[in-house]
Amino acid sequence: MKVIVPVAGVGNRLKPHTDSRPKPLLEVGGRTILDHVLKPLDGLDLDEVIFVIGHLGNQIADYVRTNYSFKANFVEQDKLLGLGYAVNVAMQEVTDGPVLIILGDTVVACDLSEFVAAGEYVLGVHKVPDPERFGVVETENGIVTAVVEKPPQPKTDLALIGLYYCAESAMLKEELSRLVQSGRTTSGEIQLTDALASMIERGVNFVAHPVPHWYDCGKKETLLSSNQYLLKKMNESSPKVGNSRFISPIFVDDTAVVSNSTLGPFVSVGAKANISGCTISNSIVSSDAVLENTVIKDSLIGPKAIVRNFEGVLNIGEKTEIDGAG
Repeated sequence: MKVIVPVAGVGNRLKPHTDSRPKPLLEVGGRTILDHVLKPLDGLDLDEVIFVIGHLGNQIADYVRTNYSFKANFVEQDKLLGLGYAVNVAMQEVTDGPVLIILGDTVVACDLSEFVAAGEYVLGVHKVPDPERFGVVETENGIVTAVVEKPPQPKTDLALIGLYYCAESAMLKEELSRLVQSGRTTSGEIQLTDALASMIERGVNFVAHPVPHWYDCGKKETLLSSNQYLLKKMNESSPKVGNSRFISPIFVDDTAVVSNSTLGPFVSVGAKANISGCTISNSIVSSDAVLENTVIKDSLIGPKAIVRNFEGVLNIGEKTEIDGAG
């Protein structure tokens, strides 16, 4: 099986963090987003993982080569024209056989072995309160009868969550190629859902496979909510350090230094961070960050950022310095 992971996006909704590193390498729940995306691949018989890279893509390639042993291929997406275009770029590296597509910024709690065994063609779905924001599927007896991208008046609340499987990839490749060559767009982009819709019209029966837990990491609010979910799922409690108090669920990397502080709940602290005299809740403190005499909540602190004498909510990127006393 070949796996396609699109990771070329700029991540505008997570600026300034994505100015210096690609969104999949941002930290959440004690690891990078990409680690959480790739972990469910364990146990699958993988021939190759194809990463569609773009913005700061060399960082993705370096990270994967350093931390993973599977065969990896990195293909450049020359234009940001939508998910359909990105997958089409990757499909040029696929001749035939099974292909699994999983988005590089979406955390799913799903047994992928079960997912690919659910049928020859499978779409991951999840009920959402605002289906007009997503690709939506209509079903009959568990089989997808239609897929529509961001319909203004959705007929169902079943959203596509960025997980797709085809036991035979030839038709997907053909439909994507035809779509790209035609220049047809929906909402200004070449959509994977349009290729899937054409496959359904040609008689392909996609199984709608419910994914109970699905977390988007596309903006600050959803990144923090994903962090909450992942910390609860980890069910790990970090030991009390010196005169500090930790309120679970929490993750503190073994190399981080914490003193005279209260952390938690829902706090993730990255490697070699240094925290002293702080109170922090519902926040992500990235690796090598330094926080002193600071009270924050609902915050994202980038790598190597320095925060002193501050109280409130922050969203600061890499190497940013803030001193509330100055």
